[in-house]
Amino acid sequence: MRTIGLMSGTSLDGVDAAWVETDGEAIGRLGPVLTLPYDPALRRDLRQLLDRAPAMSPEDPFLLDCVARLTDRHVEAVRAIGWPADVIGFHGQTILHRPARPGSNAAGFTWQVGDAQRLARETGMTVAHDFRSADVAAGGQGAPLVPVVHAAMARDLPKPLAVLNLGGVANVTWIGADGTLVAFDTGPANGPLDDWLRLHTGEAFDRDGKLALAGQVDGGVMAHMLDHPWLLAPPPKSLDRLDFDRALREAGAGALSPSDGAATLVAFAAVCVAAAARHFPEPPVQWLVAGGGRRNPAMMRALNAALAEPVRAVEVAGWNGDALEAQAFGVLAARVWRGLPLTFPGTTGAPQPLPGGRLVGSLL
Repeated sequence: MRTIGLMSGTSLDGVDAAWVETDGEAIGRLGPVLTLPYDPALRRDLRQLLDRAPAMSPEDPFLLDCVARLTDRHVEAVRAIGWPADVIGFHGQTILHRPARPGSNAAGFTWQVGDAQRLARETGMTVAHDFRSADVAAGGQGAPLVPVVHAAMARDLPKPLAVLNLGGVANVTWIGADGTLVAFDTGPANGPLDDWLRLHTGEAFDRDGKLALAGQVDGGVMAHMLDHPWLLAPPPKSLDRLDFDRALREAGAGALSPSDGAATLVAFAAVCVAAAARHFPEPPVQWLVAGGGRRNPAMMRALNAALAEPVRAVEVAGWNGDALEAQAFGVLAARVWRGLPLTFPGTTGAPQPLPGGRLVGSLL
C-alpha cells in the first residue's frame, strides 16, 4: 500500500509527514518527508489545551477552533507531500493521556484531537485514525505505538537493540534477537525543557543545548524528582505530557536560574532513561536515538554519560530521525487497513495482540 503518515507529537512544534510503501509488516520504498511548523499562535493554543483538557467539553468553542486549525495544517502537509496514497495515518494531537494505573480500579482514558472526516474530505483519501483508544479500553497503556515499526526498521541490525525517541516525553523500544519487544515511556524529555525555555527566555526550545550546557545540575531537585513513584513502577507504563509538572514545582525547580534549570531537566531526562534500562531482559548493544532531543548536544552528552552502551542518532542506521514517527504512522495505517495488531503485551500491557484504529473516507 501507499501511505502517508502524519504525526504531531508532545513537543507541539508542528506536523511531520512521510510517504511510505508498506503492507504493514515489511517496509518498501520511503518517499518524501517534510515538517510543517505550527505558527506561534497555534502552538500557544495547543499548549493551553493541555492545561484545560481535564475540565474541557468536547464541544468547547476554543477546542473546536484549535481542532479545525490543527486539521487544516495536516491537510496542507498531505498536499505538500504531493504523492498519491491509498490511506493516511492521522494520529492527531494528544491533549490528555490517563491510562489505567496499577492497583487502580479507574478506567484509562486517552484523548487525541483532530478531525479525521475533515481530513478525508479535503484530501479525497481514506484516513486511519483513533489508534490508541481500543488498547486503553482493553486495559493497556495506549502507548507507545511504534515499537512494531521499530522492529521492522531494525530487521537487519545487531540485537538486542534499544530505540529511544526523545519527544516531549521519552519512550524506548527494546528489540531482542528473537524479536521480543519491550517498550514503555521512560519519563519526561523535551516537554518540560521547552516549557522552561518559553518561560525564562521566550524561545521555543534550547537551540544547540546552549542554555543547558551553561548551567549546573541541582542535586536537590534531582534527588526529589528521582523519588517520584511513577519512576519506581515497572512497565508497562506511559505518561501524559504534564505528569511531572507538579512534581517539578514541588521539588523547587522554579527557584533555579534559567541555565541551572535547563541543565537539571536535561540530566533528569537522561537519568530516567538509564533507570529504564534495568527493565530490559539484557543490555542492548547500542542505543539509537530519534526525535528532536537527539539534536540537543546537552541531551546527547547526558545520555552518553548515563548509559554504558554507545548512544547514536538513528541516522547511523540510515534512518531519518525527524521523520521516523510519521513513517511509523504510515505503516500503522496499513496495519489498521489490514486488521493487524497495533499493540502487544510487551509494549502497552495489552491482554493480547490487539488491532485498533478506525477508517473514514470515501473509499470505504
